[in-house]
Amino acid sequence: MHISLVVGDYLKHLCPVLVAGCFEEEGEPEWISRLDRAMEGRLLPLCRQQDFAGKLDTTKMVHTLGRLPAERILLVGLGKRKDFTAERLRRASGTMVQVLKKSRIERGSCLLHLAAGDAPAMIRAVAEGTLLGSYEFSHYKTDAGEESAVTELTFLCPDKKGRTNVESYVAEAVCVCDAVSFARDLVSQPGNVATPDYLAEKGLEMAAGFGITCRVLERDELERLGMKALLAVSRGSHQPPRFITLEYRGGEEKGRPIVLVGKGVTFDSGGISLKPRGGMERMKDDMAGAAAVLGTLQAAAALRLPLNLVGLVPAAENLPGGAAYKPGDVVKAMSGKTIEIVNTDAEGRLLLCDALHYAQRYHPAALIDVATLTGACVVALGNGATGLMGNNSGLKRALTMAGEASGERVWELPLWEEYGDLVKSDIADLKNAGGPTAGTISAGWFLQQFVGKTRWAHLDIAGTAWEEKGQPHIPKGATGVGVRLLIEYLRSIC
Repeated sequence: MHISLVVGDYLKHLCPVLVAGCFEEEGEPEWISRLDRAMEGRLLPLCRQQDFAGKLDTTKMVHTLGRLPAERILLVGLGKRKDFTAERLRRASGTMVQVLKKSRIERGSCLLHLAAGDAPAMIRAVAEGTLLGSYEFSHYKTDAGEESAVTELTFLCPDKKGRTNVESYVAEAVCVCDAVSFARDLVSQPGNVATPDYLAEKGLEMAAGFGITCRVLERDELERLGMKALLAVSRGSHQPPRFITLEYRGGEEKGRPIVLVGKGVTFDSGGISLKPRGGMERMKDDMAGAAAVLGTLQAAAALRLPLNLVGLVPAAENLPGGAAYKPGDVVKAMSGKTIEIVNTDAEGRLLLCDALHYAQRYHPAALIDVATLTGACVVALGNGATGLMGNNSGLKRALTMAGEASGERVWELPLWEEYGDLVKSDIADLKNAGGPTAGTISAGWFLQQFVGKTRWAHLDIAGTAWEEKGQPHIPKGATGVGVRLLIEYLRSIC
């Protein structure tokens, strides 16, 4: 979708549809009052009809019948003014896009940003909701279906000063949403396409376009480095593992970087500890952490954030096979710690433990890993929040605030020392799974053993990486979760 900006009076603007926001049970905002006068008093009664009344997620399409240059007015509910947030504005903007698509209207003009005033976060929210809501993954469809894509949206600005502000904030939103779409595309690709090598190729391709240094380590080098935990996971697959490193240098030459680590299991069958057949096709999304890291690097470079950022993506397939690792095996991680394998479906932490240890060579200012790590996180938090654990209260607080601002909310779980008993092994330093209780926490505790004294946070996105039903600004499928959260965090520390 192309977003343009026009300075002028919306009452004189010629367009197929003019989109305006309407609050629930409140005094009418100026743009609604002006439109109502132009419509000879016919608009306000529609705003208060029981089936609309400005409620969030509701809309009302009104034909102007020649009273305005705009052919139609689309009223979008913003809910109660006292509950108005950036996330509700994102949702309303996504609702607008869904209605335009279903109405087969390819071009529209928008006043929703007027509800945001001059607040940068709110104006960005309109653009984000619009762009995120317009996303669809149709690469493999031979028939696009009945709905039309919304190809152009015009933001109407009352004056040049307003245009300058809106233009800047919209441009930022475009950079971020392009990166979210990149991440969504990676997660949406089927496992026979999105192999570890495919992830590496996409990383190299993205890096070349955004001035990021990218290097891909292959099996021989991983063996020399001693990444035996990562290598163990890949043994059952014909697809060789990859370890992707990306470096964005936007800060001081000797400035310590933020290091992001993303789990890249491109398909997870569970290995010898085979998963149930129901829903296994979804396991192509087990590299959503990798996609989030790649997307965040892209967005950071596009926004030219003034900091140094490193992305690390350990990538492998987890399949059963004659050479596959087995329950009861013992493997030695890059750090030297030995790990007893009690469940080959607890493979993500094996990739991450080698990557987290590797990250120490960068002397990171902060270390954050993102992973679809545990089904237990879905049980605990459902699909509404990402699980958060870590060893530094300041870092956890900053990520929590970034989650509230971006709409990608997180919820902290404890990492008390007692939870370490769950992953104690009788024959090795650790075991890779802690049993039926506190599964998300025991996984986080396991990872903590590989971060040293670095400020570290772990984000479990198992419940938030995929949207089952579809929301106005998050269509059904891959969500690209993590990109907007991490960019918001990075902005906050610049």
